[in-house]
Amino acid sequence: MPNSQYEKLARGALLEITTDASIGALVGEQVESDGIVSVLFASALPGYPGWNWTVSVAHVEGEEPTVLEAELMPAEGALLSPDWVPWSERLAEYKAAQAASEAADAEKAAADEASDGDEDDDLEDDDDEDDDAFGSAVLHGGDLDGVDIDASDDESDDDDDDEEDEDDDDIDEDEDDDDDIDEDEDDDEDDDDDDDDLDGDSDDDDESDDDYDTGAFRGGDHEGVSVDDLDESDEDD
Repeated sequence: MPNSQYEKLARGALLEITTDASIGALVGEQVESDGIVSVLFASALPGYPGWNWTVSVAHVEGEEPTVLEAELMPAEGALLSPDWVPWSERLAEYKAAQAASEAADAEKAAADEASDGDEDDDLEDDDDEDDDAFGSAVLHGGDLDGVDIDASDDESDDDDDDEEDEDDDDIDEDEDDDDDIDEDEDDDEDDDDDDDDLDGDSDDDDESDDDYDTGAFRGGDHEGVSVDDLDESDEDD
């Protein structure tokens, strides 16, 4: 375990600038070239791994040791901040990085465009192959397996024309039926007229009966001669 005759003096000097909790165990001491002794303590501060509290002690023969300074110093392998770089250099590095990024993007875009062009060429080749296949024996001039598609279309058109002719015939038959219905209605009207004539004859008969009771046939007389008187004359004879 490290030991130093200046440990108590050095720790007391550190307590004047930091807390006891931030001071770790004694690491050791180092004798510098000018006779000054550096007393080292581990740092317990968070964020300072590998750092040491360093207290410089001067001891003149015949005198009490004296603390010269106390500070936090990095040990070998300690976590350090990066070296300071002038702003001009950092700006130049930034611009170089931006230019490299833009060049990489342009190269990638060119590669993508070339890839798209190759795909388009492949599609055109496929279309040409399809056209060649359409003109082959399998698909010759619009034929499929020896069946003329155009002829099939013509037959379909003929079937449509036949269906239209049948529809026209049905319409003509419906018109004939309508004419028959109109003729039947005319016959019914003629029958109604005949019924009216019969009613007129009946009215004439009624008028004749009325005339029988008039002056011409008053009370059974005929041309002013009483039929009853004629009957009585016959009885007297």
